[in-house]
Amino acid sequence: MNKQNILAKIKSTGLVAVVRAENAEQAIKITDACMAGGIAAIEITFTVPFADEVIRALAKKYADKIILGAGTVLDPETARVAILAGAQYIVSPYLNKATIELCNRYQVPCMPGAMTFKEIGECLEAGADIVKIFPGELFGPAIIKAAKGPLPHAQLMPTGGVSLENVSEWLAAGAVAVGVGGNLTAGAKKGDFQSITNIAKAYMEKIKEARR
Repeated sequence: MNKQNILAKIKSTGLVAVVRAENAEQAIKITDACMAGGIAAIEITFTVPFADEVIRALAKKYADKIILGAGTVLDPETARVAILAGAQYIVSPYLNKATIELCNRYQVPCMPGAMTFKEIGECLEAGADIVKIFPGELFGPAIIKAAKGPLPHAQLMPTGGVSLENVSEWLAAGAVAVGVGGNLTAGAKKGDFQSITNIAKAYMEKIKEARR
């Protein structure tokens, strides 16, 4: 799948599930629950032990049914490991130009994080495909609308602070997609993976309604 197709699929699904877990087994179970709930875009963060092995296992298990990315990627070395394991896009909490250079070299979508208009601009200048507004809870949906004023061409995806109650507001403000972590996956701590599937279905329905 080429770069533009991956970006189009992420925008189409509208939600990236951010998977943080205590171990590889839990990460895979969270992913299974998200997939069962209709979320195909999954971000395995490199805070998960043996994250590259998790990515490799999921890429084999779901093949072309999953839009599989790596998150909390801090440097190009980690990005390369993730890509070789099967990651189709790279997400970072902040801008690391060497990471974007590597991703662009191999035509892999890259989504660095930003908090300010200056940082958004720097991400765009460096060649980011989508800029992750992080942490979103510090600003709320209003930052997307505000940023799209002077930067209408910016592709923005908030992560953090996105809930069932406000996901429609984020999309209405101009976000191309949203990233959701704890608000979606909290049930994993209690072994309640069915709750993740249920919440995933609710998010996808909210997104469909917002886009109608």
